Amino acid sequence: MSTIADVASRAGVSKATASRALSGRGYVSEKTRRRVMDAADALAYVAHSSATSLATGRTQTVGLVMPPIDRWFFAELLAGVQESLLALDYDLSLYGVPEGSQTRERLFETVLPGRRFDGIIAVGIQPSARELERLHRTGRPLVSVGPYSEGSSAVSIDDTAAARIATEHLIELGHADIAFVGGSTDTGELSYGDEQRLDGYHGALRAAGLDAHARVVGAAPTMPGGYTAAAGLLGDRRNRPTAIVGVCDEAAIGAIIAARRLGIAVPTELSVVGIDDHEHADMFALTTIGQSPREQGHEAVRLLTRRMDEPEAPLERVSAPSSLVVRSSTAPPR
Repeated sequence: MSTIADVASRAGVSKATASRALSGRGYVSEKTRRRVMDAADALAYVAHSSATSLATGRTQTVGLVMPPIDRWFFAELLAGVQESLLALDYDLSLYGVPEGSQTRERLFETVLPGRRFDGIIAVGIQPSARELERLHRTGRPLVSVGPYSEGSSAVSIDDTAAARIATEHLIELGHADIAFVGGSTDTGELSYGDEQRLDGYHGALRAAGLDAHARVVGAAPTMPGGYTAAAGLLGDRRNRPTAIVGVCDEAAIGAIIAARRLGIAVPTELSVVGIDDHEHADMFALTTIGQSPREQGHEAVRLLTRRMDEPEAPLERVSAPSSLVVRSSTAPPR
């Protein structure tokens, strides 16, 4: 099997020059780069990641910290990050751990500081545990995905605006009794992003003079969680709302399924709107606030590679696009 020394000898350059030409890092004239590439092709040379690390001082590995990927958003985001890293010949070390767990505490306290990464992408970081600040102390380039990004480059949607727009859509249709389903009613357990969405819901009701009608039903941000919460909410015929805002599409879809089980027609008797534009949203004709977590993953890698190449560059905050997607789960109240 050919080595970097073989490539350098065939191209008539030093090993260091051959390494720079093949890695794309450091200056090499275009003529020399071409000669080295031709030599590598002729020898069927494939760079070993360990050798590349020794030559460049980089591990070619990025750490990704995020909640467990059993939710669609995080699975899609992971797919986007992985696609971009593979295109750059980077490896990925994934740490998908639950918020508030002992495992997560150990991850931030001892595991991440002891690992060698070229950079870290942090998803859904909780400010209450000062997790972002602890990642800063590792001294590695850092990018966050989500609404909390103190001192780091970041990509996110405006979660407050997303829930406000979803709620305003229902208000504009004529709904006054609008409930919010999903997230915890205990602010100590509420994730930062869900807290922002809850604020957007309350803000829209307050602006319309409807804050006295606010109702929040805590539930896991999943289809079963939304189903259970909505089933309890809709079971009382005299006090049921005319519309529901789901903290995410999964909770909103769960609410639609609960309504159907109870014989409540959507949207003639109950309007439902979600946030995310989940892969199943169109199947359930769900009106939602659309976003693309896969594209956010691509953008996070772009931001991180810039931080790795230009550590002194200004921090960047990218606002991912989101917009109202109207389908047939919402209509004026009867």
